[in-house]
Amino acid sequence: MKTNKLDIKNFICIASVGKPRGLKGEFFLNSFCYPKDNIFEYSKFYIQDNKIPDFEIEYIKKINSKFCAKVKNINDIENIKNLTNLNIYIDKQELPKLKNKEAYWFELTNMEVIDKDTGDILGIVSSLNNYGAQDCLEVKPTDNSVDKLKRLIPYIKDEFIESIERDKNIIYVNWDKTF
Repeated sequence: MKTNKLDIKNFICIASVGKPRGLKGEFFLNSFCYPKDNIFEYSKFYIQDNKIPDFEIEYIKKINSKFCAKVKNINDIENIKNLTNLNIYIDKQELPKLKNKEAYWFELTNMEVIDKDTGDILGIVSSLNNYGAQDCLEVKPTDNSVDKLKRLIPYIKDEFIESIERDKNIIYVNWDKTF
């Protein structure tokens, strides 16, 4: 049976299928939501590469600090093993709408980063990472950048992150370019 792959640009990965739990098709679900319990806010899910075109999660429950889930019509350990480590997506349109000065993490990638005080272009966000203390924007230089330095800017609102303008694809920062 041929399946159509998902057009990833319209979807966001919010979880993955973990190892099987028991013999009846349950599995541990790895939530990538923040906070992790936000996984309960969604009802329509899609599986990586559309391996199951009518993929439907029958239930998600929390057991201690872990999540357990079951896919409808999968009732044995062998079939759920075939999905282990596959990503689970939702349609981006299902995300709650944000105010203009707010953004989802995935929207920050490729935004231009500009120093609010000087107007200097520092580059574009290439990724977001957490090195333990806080989330950081990894900013890579572009042809329009003030210099050719890569930067890590801590994502701390009102201290380093001045504002986000989604409609202009710009993040204004308070950042000394010598850092």
